[in-house]
Amino acid sequence: MQIHQVKLESIYIPAERRKTLDPAKAQALAGDILENGMKTPIQVRFDGKRLILIEGLHRLEASRLLGEVTISAYLVQARKH
Repeated sequence: MQIHQVKLESIYIPAERRKTLDPAKAQALAGDILENGMKTPIQVRFDGKRLILIEGLHRLEASRLLGEVTISAYLVQARKH
């Protein structure tokens, strides 16, 4: 899988996923990223109009807290039912 640099502002976070955000966890992760770097890219998918967050809510929020403009992401395909 290829890693892409994606603008944070271009990633849509579904409401149900947004509810699972733990600000303390994101803050702690921001400190770890600052010290050790991002270890695992987030996962997003393209629905034809926008990028939708699949995995990595706390990494995304930690990057925002650090003032980042872009984040490393894997572009994955939607599951076919």
